[in-house]
Amino acid sequence: MKTDLKIRDLENRVGQEIAVSPWVEIAQDRIDLFAKATEDFQWIHVDPAKAKQSPFGSTIAHGFLTLSMLPKLTESTFVFSDRKMGVNYGLNRVRFTAPVPAGAKIRGRFTLAKFEKLDGGVQTTWSVTVEREGGDKPVMVAESISRHYF
Repeated sequence: MKTDLKIRDLENRVGQEIAVSPWVEIAQDRIDLFAKATEDFQWIHVDPAKAKQSPFGSTIAHGFLTLSMLPKLTESTFVFSDRKMGVNYGLNRVRFTAPVPAGAKIRGRFTLAKFEKLDGGVQTTWSVTVEREGGDKPVMVAESISRHYF
């Protein structure tokens, strides 16, 4: 279920966890499509038979696939009802802290780290922790920066 937010109301919520996304499955076909799009066919991502012999026991998602899921995780979590447009502005830091095996489900936890006023809008910096269902530590941590215009 999406959280209906007003950008203007976030200013007083810096430091708070704002929402948690639904779980999203990272199936092997998604991993294969990402490999085709990026031309990164390393066996640990696309060869299930060989990957069974790896320390992970299966294929794993590319780290950049996990990162590229941020828009999906965000859009399935938030509805910003008081903006005309939003754009990704960048990232301050990204770390891939654990593997995402094929078939695993991930979700994002969004904490508002910064809120800065801009001409015609605001810039938000989100501390995002992506976790794997059943995992004992996050699979990715990142600071994601967005700009929202009114």
